[in-house]
Amino acid sequence: MTLARALVRNAAVGVAVADKPEDLNAFLKPGCATAILRRQPAPKFRMWVDALDPSQLPQGRVILRPEAVFSAVEALCDAARTPVCPERDQLIGDVSALSDVFAKLMRTRYLRLRLQAVTTNACRKFHIDAITARLVCTYRGQGTQYGISTDGQDPTRVFSVATGAPILLRGTLWPEKPTPGLLHRSPPIEGTGETRLVLVLDAVDDAEDAA
Repeated sequence: MTLARALVRNAAVGVAVADKPEDLNAFLKPGCATAILRRQPAPKFRMWVDALDPSQLPQGRVILRPEAVFSAVEALCDAARTPVCPERDQLIGDVSALSDVFAKLMRTRYLRLRLQAVTTNACRKFHIDAITARLVCTYRGQGTQYGISTDGQDPTRVFSVATGAPILLRGTLWPEKPTPGLLHRSPPIEGTGETRLVLVLDAVDDAEDAA
């Protein structure tokens, strides 16, 4: 399905589906609450990341320029003793590539980057973040859940983003008003034994923004 057809199909709820990174420009159009880059991780990469001990998953939070992301994630992998292999290189390269795409789209000089291994019901309530815009990509485990709220209550229909597919979300600081009614949450996994590996990127104004 082309982006144009996806936009027509999702126009009522403000969800854009892109097949190429450059098509994520739809996120900037009026009335678009979120954009999803449709893709799936390679089977070999998914087997590798799913098999890692949770202690070997890179984790950290830092504010930095987009061009520094590759080295920063490499350092996080070193700290976690993530095994050196082509799949590790693929993870580092993909985080760096998504950072570059997001930074250029948002025209931001800095990003707040968070890599987190999640085992609890973190952010389990449907909400909109108090930020301008955010990119979320789940490399391991269930993807972000989202839905449309028409009355401020939890969505009646809940959709899940595919593992490995980045989702761009507008926050309450987005200049367009009124705020779209699209809400999102982390999937509730506490007690299941599942460990998710989640990348979160926020557009920030400078390196002094609170992490």
